[in-house]
Amino acid sequence: MRSSALRGVVIGTVAVGLAAGLAAGLLLGGNRGPTDQERATSALTAFTTAWAAGDLDQAAAATDNPAQAKERLAETTERLAVTAGEIVPGAVTVAEDKQNAEAAFTVKLTLRGLGVWQYESAADVVKAADRWVVHWAPEIVHPKLTETTRLGRERHLPPRAPILDSAGDPLMTERPVVTIGVWPEKLTDPDQAYQVIEDTLDVDVARLKRRVDQAKPDAFVEVITLREADYRKVRAELRAVDGLVFDEGLRTLAPTREFARALLGTVGPATEETLEHAGPLASPADLVGSSGLQLEFQQRLAGSPDGRVVLLERDSGQFNDELFTFSAKEGEPVRLTIQRDVQDAAERALTGITEPAALVAVRPSTGEILAVANRPSDNVYDRALVGQYPPGSTFKVVTTAALLTDGLGLNDTVACPRSIEVSGKSFENQGEFALGSVPFRTDFARSCNTAFVSLADRVAGSPLAEASAGFGLGGEWQVGVPVFTGSVPQSGDAVDNAAAMIGQGEVLASPLAMASIAATVASGQFQQPTLLVDPAPSEPVFQPSAQLDENALDDLRTLMRSVVTEGSGTALRDLPGSPRAKTGTAEFVEDGTVRTHAWMIGYRADVAFAVLIEGGGSGGQDAGPVAARFLEAL
Repeated sequence: MRSSALRGVVIGTVAVGLAAGLAAGLLLGGNRGPTDQERATSALTAFTTAWAAGDLDQAAAATDNPAQAKERLAETTERLAVTAGEIVPGAVTVAEDKQNAEAAFTVKLTLRGLGVWQYESAADVVKAADRWVVHWAPEIVHPKLTETTRLGRERHLPPRAPILDSAGDPLMTERPVVTIGVWPEKLTDPDQAYQVIEDTLDVDVARLKRRVDQAKPDAFVEVITLREADYRKVRAELRAVDGLVFDEGLRTLAPTREFARALLGTVGPATEETLEHAGPLASPADLVGSSGLQLEFQQRLAGSPDGRVVLLERDSGQFNDELFTFSAKEGEPVRLTIQRDVQDAAERALTGITEPAALVAVRPSTGEILAVANRPSDNVYDRALVGQYPPGSTFKVVTTAALLTDGLGLNDTVACPRSIEVSGKSFENQGEFALGSVPFRTDFARSCNTAFVSLADRVAGSPLAEASAGFGLGGEWQVGVPVFTGSVPQSGDAVDNAAAMIGQGEVLASPLAMASIAATVASGQFQQPTLLVDPAPSEPVFQPSAQLDENALDDLRTLMRSVVTEGSGTALRDLPGSPRAKTGTAEFVEDGTVRTHAWMIGYRADVAFAVLIEGGGSGGQDAGPVAARFLEAL
């Protein structure tokens, strides 16, 4: 049977020479047949070519003992986990009696999870009846192999390198876990077992049943892996069930299940997808990065294993000799800009939030990302960095920058009616409030949609695009991980322009992009957010194509403070440090129903933030308290 484990055939220079010699013979000698030298070389080439290709039947057929040859070649492929072969034939020397020949060749075997093992070998080629064949002997596979020995391999992974915070302390370390599994043939009462699992563990029981039904009777069907502390809470109930088995071990984990989970990622048993990403030296038996940074930097964090090819006694399995060694490469840490106390504060601020949510914090003076928190905690989707959402009224920071640059004054009167119509489309204020004719600073503080819509003609098109560019929106940021930097399309449509003024329509941004807007106001210039300290991104940081007006930024700081003191951001009013903010309530349609995302962005001292709660209500009432808890915890 042809093995599918080996790939790649290399036909060496001797085989090429054979073909050339035969051609020359036909041209010069007419009917001259191949010489013994050519036939012996052809026999060797047939064997080595088939062996390299993994066609063990064909390779064995080129020998004088096909049964033993196939058995030993298959054993070598299996025990060494050979995934590819390359065999280069060397010199073939025919004896004077023309009955046998000595042949040399170079063997290169790729061993799964270890690398390439290269060595020199040799074989006797003999004339059997009317053809030349390779005389089978174990030494062909390797010169030290005999009838009483076999080949084996060992492999050891180095400790996985940590992901570090800004201070160089590990954010994830090896922690004790218990993997719970089902032993199908030991399930004396399956219904009772599944009921206990459903009552105590967060797993899909219906799917588990199908997996158990399809498994072999003595298989270990994994149910879930729990942190040791979580396992202790349900240990008594689970241990009472026949057919459940428990495997204690270590996994690379964050301090808690929720802690930066979507960002840092997880480490778990290899799957087909994660194994492909893990590189050629990973093995299906390894624990590899499954998501987030653990997946992104799997090869850096894991390093490469050491190992060796050994000669073992066939009957006892005892060590006989060491044939080759592979050297390990220690994993290298990944160091982030994440600040531990800020990340802790972000995680605590999201405690109790049941809707999907995110909180991002950025250092305005440098652009360093200080915290990335997401909910739900069992989801690997990093909405904080790559989510694409209408930013609602938090985008009024950008539109206000454009208006102020255009000459609008903080005390200019801009009417705030309950609703306003643009080309047949009605725009209303949240809660349908009206303020009458008031200073623009009041429109901003109270987040009056209709006032902003009425000013759309002043900044539609290029002015709004330039302001967006000044905040870095839509730029190619070199953060070190995938991020969504925002999208502010230009349109000639009046309704689209009106919607853009209040962060609706086609305007989209991630929480990171909105936190960066607040950071830009705080620092006075766009600082591209960064996450990686080591390895540093290879590309230079993004520089915006437009610069923001300094006077406009000064006015924005005043306006964002008024949001807290007299507007929709009063959740922050009693906090020290004079925080500044902007709330947002962004409409979206889901299953035909209009719902709203709750936003708040802002900054205090050298920490800027963005809070998003998907479908979470209003910015002031729902996102505001989350932001307050975050700042209180710092």
